[in-house]
Amino acid sequence: MSNSASTPDWVKAAAQIVPSERQVRWQEMELYAFVHFTVNTFTDREWGLGSEDPQIFNPTDLDARQWVEVCKSAGMTGLILTCKHHDGFCLWPSKYTDHTVAASPWRSGRGDLVKEVADACREGGLKFGIYLSPWDRHERSYGDSDVYNEFFLHQLRELLTNYGEVFCVWFDGACGEGPNGKKQVYDWDAYYALIRELQPEAVISVCGPDVRWCGNEAGHTRPSEWSVVPAYLQDNEKIQKESQQVDDGTFASRMDTQDIDLGSRDVIRGQRDLIWYPAEVNTSIRPGWFYHASEDELVKSVDELMRIYYGSVGGNANFLLNLPPDKRGRIHETDAERLQALGDRLRSIFRHNLAKPAIIQASETADELYAASAILSDDPHSYWRPREGTEQAWLEIDLREEATFDHVVLMEHIRSGQRIERFTLEARRQGSEEWTELCNGTVVGYKRICRFAPVTARWIRLTIHESRWYPTLSRIGIYMSEQEEGLADGKS
Repeated sequence: MSNSASTPDWVKAAAQIVPSERQVRWQEMELYAFVHFTVNTFTDREWGLGSEDPQIFNPTDLDARQWVEVCKSAGMTGLILTCKHHDGFCLWPSKYTDHTVAASPWRSGRGDLVKEVADACREGGLKFGIYLSPWDRHERSYGDSDVYNEFFLHQLRELLTNYGEVFCVWFDGACGEGPNGKKQVYDWDAYYALIRELQPEAVISVCGPDVRWCGNEAGHTRPSEWSVVPAYLQDNEKIQKESQQVDDGTFASRMDTQDIDLGSRDVIRGQRDLIWYPAEVNTSIRPGWFYHASEDELVKSVDELMRIYYGSVGGNANFLLNLPPDKRGRIHETDAERLQALGDRLRSIFRHNLAKPAIIQASETADELYAASAILSDDPHSYWRPREGTEQAWLEIDLREEATFDHVVLMEHIRSGQRIERFTLEARRQGSEEWTELCNGTVVGYKRICRFAPVTARWIRLTIHESRWYPTLSRIGIYMSEQEEGLADGKS
């Protein structure tokens, strides 16, 4: 076992980087929805030009409550609405442009879709978030930076003051030339300040200081997703030369190989400024972000969605899944059925924690306050930890009798930082002295879901081979599901 004297100061410093409470609350949401809906839905485009006639926006059977019920069927906790996409068409009657639902025939020009969705979310128990595109292809002041930034702040203020509590403001970095041929310079600091003033509990995502983009829109996930990363990553998506400017289909799957490792010791050594900047994985249930009838047969399967879920929620990231309403203003039946099936699958797997009656032993414990038994508590503030400087440790779980299982869920106490760097899970049958490896992995963070072929055993051992200063563990869950072909690989 190592001791505090052998732990470098820079490792101790990294171990003590912790999330804000707003970041903790966001991480606990795990799975939530994106809803892309605008004039593009009616033009069959992914990007609008900004010149679309508002008269084309006329959903015939729009029902925000249906959207909410579909989300809830999947176990989702929130919904982020694209209040304005790049085309500049506003789903609320903004006072600062005539390019809004007020100029459409929908609800006879008296509709406010942002209000309908926000109200439906509150009624249904979902958190509500907003997406507001900084790029506006309709607004003539775009490219005249000072004037446009003032316009954008006015619209942002409308959304942050008229629709109740917002859990997230989601920005992307798309940036094009204005109609006057000028490049718009976004005043990110002013945007952030207004959000902190009006919605201090909201996380600011992607082009923001609270939540980091995973690096692609295809649902790809990293094998080791660190929440503690160099501070310069906050600026990556705001650099205009790297922003999305052309809808060419390549941006969605971009993932640079040098971005695979963002927070290991090799990366953070020598970095003076580290921050808590957790990742979000965003992808669409269909190939496109907006509804296209031609994609009705291309909706992701439950197995595909589960793979992304395991890589994101099960890999220390959150999962933002896009559900595009059709021209009626409803989530299509195929998508709704797929979401129900996803929720049913998740509920069937995680319905019963076999660890609840277990007896827990640990190689050592700091004191009674951090006893190993804390990992079976429902108190989110309870956790196990060894003494400072103990970078290797083990926990042994006695299920009291043999059980068959194929999932183990590990959770660190992230309010104390992200510390575990490498671990192994093993199992042992009653009457045997041999331990069988189930899986091995690197980071745990908020949640790590380990999957493997079904095994029958009485004892499970978690060995932490490497950690920063000392490890923590807040929860353990042991579950059995019907085996899904190709999903259990022995690596977590």
